Amino acid sequence: MHEDGGQADPSRNSRVLAAKSLDVAELDASKEEAPKLCGYLNKLAGKGPLRGFKTRWFVYDPRKCYLYFFKSPQDALPLGHIEIADACFSYDVEGEEGQFEIRTAGKEFLLKAPNKQVMQYWLQQLQQKRWDFCNTRGAGITRDNWSSPTTLYPLTGLVAKDAGATAAVLGEKPTESMESVRNDFAVETDTNGLVGVQSARQPTAPLTPALNSLKNWGSELRNSMSHLRAGRGSENRRSVFYTASSEDWEMLEHPLPTKDLPEPHKPQTEHPRRESPSHIHRHSIGSAFTFDFGRSTGRPKRPFLGGARSTRSGESSPVECNGSKSSELQLRLHNQQEELSRMQEEQTRLNEELAGQKELVRLLQQTLRSTQCERRPAAVAPPPVAPGDPEHAQAQAQAQVDAFLLEREVQIQGLCGHMERLALEKESLQQELKTLKIKVGEINEQLGMLMETIQAKDEVIIKLSRESGEEAGQAGEASSPTGIKDQHELDNLKDSLEGYKSQNKFLNKEIMELTVLRRNAESREKVLEAKYTALEAKLCQVESKYLVLLQEVKTPVGPTSEVITRLLEDALQVESGDQHEHTLLKPHTVSEYDVYGFKTLPEEEDEEEKLVAKVRALDLKTLSLTDQEVSVSVKWDNYLAGTMNREMARSPELKALIRSGVPHVHRPKVWRWCVWLHMHKVRECLAEDYYRGLLSLAREKQNPASKQIELDLLRTLPNNKHYSSPSSDGIQKLRNILLAFSWRNPDIGYCQGLNRLAAIALLYLEEEDAFWCLTTIVEVFMPRDYYTKTLLGSQVDQRVFKDLMCEKLPRLHAHFEHYKVDFSLITFNWFLVVFVDSVVSDILFKIWDSFLYEGPKIIFRFALALFKYKEEEFLKLQDSMAIFKYLRYFTRTILDARKLMNMAFVDMNPFPLRQIQNRRTFHLEKVRLELTELEAIRQTFLRERENSQQGRDVISDDEEDN
Repeated sequence: MHEDGGQADPSRNSRVLAAKSLDVAELDASKEEAPKLCGYLNKLAGKGPLRGFKTRWFVYDPRKCYLYFFKSPQDALPLGHIEIADACFSYDVEGEEGQFEIRTAGKEFLLKAPNKQVMQYWLQQLQQKRWDFCNTRGAGITRDNWSSPTTLYPLTGLVAKDAGATAAVLGEKPTESMESVRNDFAVETDTNGLVGVQSARQPTAPLTPALNSLKNWGSELRNSMSHLRAGRGSENRRSVFYTASSEDWEMLEHPLPTKDLPEPHKPQTEHPRRESPSHIHRHSIGSAFTFDFGRSTGRPKRPFLGGARSTRSGESSPVECNGSKSSELQLRLHNQQEELSRMQEEQTRLNEELAGQKELVRLLQQTLRSTQCERRPAAVAPPPVAPGDPEHAQAQAQAQVDAFLLEREVQIQGLCGHMERLALEKESLQQELKTLKIKVGEINEQLGMLMETIQAKDEVIIKLSRESGEEAGQAGEASSPTGIKDQHELDNLKDSLEGYKSQNKFLNKEIMELTVLRRNAESREKVLEAKYTALEAKLCQVESKYLVLLQEVKTPVGPTSEVITRLLEDALQVESGDQHEHTLLKPHTVSEYDVYGFKTLPEEEDEEEKLVAKVRALDLKTLSLTDQEVSVSVKWDNYLAGTMNREMARSPELKALIRSGVPHVHRPKVWRWCVWLHMHKVRECLAEDYYRGLLSLAREKQNPASKQIELDLLRTLPNNKHYSSPSSDGIQKLRNILLAFSWRNPDIGYCQGLNRLAAIALLYLEEEDAFWCLTTIVEVFMPRDYYTKTLLGSQVDQRVFKDLMCEKLPRLHAHFEHYKVDFSLITFNWFLVVFVDSVVSDILFKIWDSFLYEGPKIIFRFALALFKYKEEEFLKLQDSMAIFKYLRYFTRTILDARKLMNMAFVDMNPFPLRQIQNRRTFHLEKVRLELTELEAIRQTFLRERENSQQGRDVISDDEEDN
């Protein structure tokens, strides 16, 4: 499938599922997003004599600024792509209409649009896409991401707002004057529905021009009638006659002759209605030929010879150029064709009658033979019988049978004679049919000769018309000084002038944009050089300081503590907001907040805690830059490139990719699709403004849970800048989601833990999508009563987890049992909030990737994997207090997400969901019985306390003292 000049996408080697042309993750936000740039274009491809234009479906990908091309809109994998970010565009005014060129590094792509308007629209849109992409490319400077074509920041969620707040856009920023100049150079275009998603419903070859000229009419007529000549009557071809109207007439293939059709053999008792060939093709003309004049499939019915001939002009119908001779010949041909059709019907009827008579004769002959066999024994020795004897009656009956048989023999002989006469009549009809076919063949030859004559006359007419036009032009020039020729040349010059003006505007805009983009590239290059120099200088400083520290430790000369203190102060410096303008020349390896908005270093004054936190941040950054992480990102880019023309769908490939972790930039798209996957059936039954209706209800009425929600808002994620203060961006959205959820689920209302689930979802999803994400977790993933007042489902899961610990990690489980350590005090919160605030942020979001796709089984997998990761450290501890203390913080020391995910998805196998469901059912009954007993004990205690208070007199303190 690889074409010349295109870059093959590596994802084509992987197995994917074929599906529809639109991406599901874009449907929810289709109203807010810009229209999708896609459509049909002709692309020059191939080599040597096979090189030519082929129709391809082009789709623009804003993530990479790639223009992918597919064989059809239904294809899942692209044939290749064009890098628009580093491309330049041009077209030739004097070239073919709609043809333009895209030049990239070392490659040229020649494309052709249906017309000039569509070409200008594509060029302006591609210019705008390149301009927007290159002006926002500098957003990744803090991560050294210039070489990556993928934007650093997601498009939705709270983390998307960091793109403009924390990243510096380098180079020349687009000003209002520059934008106005670019708008002045723009040309108004009209695509007529040939660009966009709706163009996928157009024919796959929309670029074939209509043949309207008289020359093209004559050429098409020659192609259509060429097989009417002698020697070509056996060929079955299909040709199209283009008329002045929107209809086109085709030469249809003729059905098999009657003699070639299989003769049916059915009993005479069955007489189903049969359609004769003439009845089937009674609307076609000339059905005895090897072709028929008929209408194209799907066109309205319309006679070819009558009304159609009267509505055509002499310019658009060369068939009538010969006058009335061809019309009379066609009428004669039509009459003979009708006569031939009647003969064929008569022959069919006679064949059916003959078959019935043959069947009757066969039955009578069989009856005669059986009767003769019965008569032979009686004829050999007939015994004499008396007149009054019973045998006499039998003999009379036999005589009657003989008479009847004799009569039947006479009838059979008559039928045989009739059958012979029918056979002779059939032969005569066949002979007459052959004669008619010979006549029709002669008429066909005459018609071919007449068509050739008509064609020759048409050519003469065209030639004479041209000569008369030239003579008229010369006469006009001789009689007038301006002349028609000068006027024609003036019109051509005006058209060329308009074309060159349009090309000049386009090229001026192209030159201006390329100049700005080149300056921006030079600025980025200078900044990167300065950053590289600053990093090199800082590295030298660090090496120098650590050499001094090593020397002081080895042979202390002065106060070593001062040197160590200075080194710690330098090491604990982080990038803050007021230092942002100097970040390029004085880079910091650790910023104040990570990409998710969580604070990197704690606010405590303890230097040891800060140093440990910074070491952890450096280790996480080192792990994020490994080749394995880069490989996962490339795999995701390739997979999503294959979803340009189809929806994402469940597959082993997608499951493996999600288990490896979703890259930061693709996480909003994947999370939104996962939520849609689990909730689309529920949402289809609700109104589109269902969420807004819940918000209106929350504003109108006071919810019992609103007070507790307000208390927990600032306590949700205090170490995240999006929720750290009442004015933060995420607080109001979080409030809306929790209030709407409390109205949707009044039996739950609000439970501590729901706020953290919604806050994590808001980091990557818009407000309404985050609401449905929370609904998915509570209503789809988790069992009932998981977030109710009793937390029944959560207690059941803790007992199930203990069973799994005993099965998967028996040594560690025995160790905890030996020292009587109840680890459910720690793991209870893991299950309730899906590890929020329990693991480092990089691992947390990788867990959530798999959790939103596969469901609650992921929590059990990762909970076991966390204990397995630190199993040896736990086994070394020989004190219950030390074990419990280590339980409280050991998850924060796990940094290697790849190792942890390998343990969760490989070492924990097999891990069937049915096993978890069975154990949940088993423990659910036990917990319900225990809760019932506890409730009975509580009620008994309350009654006893009430009785004891009633029997005791209440006295004051003074009386008690007295």
